[in-house]
Amino acid sequence: MERLRARLVAVRYLLATAWPIVLITAIGLIVAYQFVEPEPPRKMTISTGSEAGAYYAYAQRYAPLLAEKGITLEVMTSAGSLENLQRLESGEADIAFVQGGIVPPADDPESTRLRSLGSVSYEPVWVFYGGAEPIDKLYQLAGQRVAIGEEGSGIRGLALQLLAANDIPAQSRNLLPMASLAAAEALQQGQIDATFVVAAQEAPVVQVLLRSSGLSVVSFSQADAYLRLFPFLSKIVLPQGVVDLVRDVPPQDTVLLATTANVVVRDDLHPALANLLLQAMTEVNGKGGFFQHAGEFPAYKDHSLVLSDDARRYYESGPPFLQRYLPFWLAVLVERLFVMALPLIMLSLPLLKLAPAIYNWRVRSKVFRCYGDLKFLENDLRHHYDPLRHQDYVARLDRIEEDASTRSIPLAFTDLLYTLREHINLVREKLHRLETTDDKEKEE
Repeated sequence: MERLRARLVAVRYLLATAWPIVLITAIGLIVAYQFVEPEPPRKMTISTGSEAGAYYAYAQRYAPLLAEKGITLEVMTSAGSLENLQRLESGEADIAFVQGGIVPPADDPESTRLRSLGSVSYEPVWVFYGGAEPIDKLYQLAGQRVAIGEEGSGIRGLALQLLAANDIPAQSRNLLPMASLAAAEALQQGQIDATFVVAAQEAPVVQVLLRSSGLSVVSFSQADAYLRLFPFLSKIVLPQGVVDLVRDVPPQDTVLLATTANVVVRDDLHPALANLLLQAMTEVNGKGGFFQHAGEFPAYKDHSLVLSDDARRYYESGPPFLQRYLPFWLAVLVERLFVMALPLIMLSLPLLKLAPAIYNWRVRSKVFRCYGDLKFLENDLRHHYDPLRHQDYVARLDRIEEDASTRSIPLAFTDLLYTLREHINLVREKLHRLETTDDKEKEE
């Protein structure tokens, strides 16, 4: 029973020492948890374009790659880049394809919640026209019937910018709001004179118009000037005969302007999902193509929007270390636990080193209180001994001895109590000598 009581005493002292460490550690955990990203959602929504467009095709290729990681990508069609931006801003979509040049430059780009994950491909600006007279400058289209894309489309916004730079006002009644397929058919039938198409060379509408007799493509003789005026544009070349070697289509090298297809997200997209999407973009869009070299995309080419911090790290260092070697969800779990474990370890190590000293001090302090009372009594006897108060001295000494006898401390520190009792006996002997001396002096 006594052994059990002694063990309980040791546990009590241990708990008394441990609770401040547990409290400090708990506070550290609470603080660290504020910096832990929540678990990423398992579903994302991407706004693309029409089902016949490249944006929709890219999204359809991203979806199975994300599905392998346990993420569902819901693909939404739209009228174009402007509607995609509206969906992003309203929260209807998490990701959107946006044509370069659609977003007007902001005085403070950081003030907007939209962020770019980079560009995934060039989007050539094709200007098809009919007639025998060659056209290499856009102002030559003044007064002609030109299809510039339907309302809300990226084609329309870009076409209006380019035409405005050539003194062709947006209010002109000759600028017709027609979609690419309808405009291609109208151009072939001679109902319009020209049409703007912004699409990859593989797009059916581009292939049809390139092979249509009587139609030509504007080769921009002032391409370098456009690059200075519109920094989001690039200059690319359609080589002679690349479309059809037998028929020599096109009949000469054709200089085209190109914007970029950009992946845009809100700044609250989970970093793990951003990295996963960037990996899908690299796999789908990183190969060589008609106008691009292998590895050229994804890249940050259109600076209309601020590049996401996650994308910047990805372009500098590649995928996160853990995601390279672990399954996606396991990597996310380890990353989240690491954020909490690192400060916990940093905090716990010094506390655990300090714990034995605190435990030792708490036990010894119980005995040292008795030593304090004993020291005060000894000083009183040495400097202010009063024979009339002898019984009071004895009572004080008895209380100290009783207090020492009833102290509950762990067995490992019992030697302190025995040492204290020896010192109490020394003071008791001194008190006895003082009493004896005083009696002798009275007899004399």
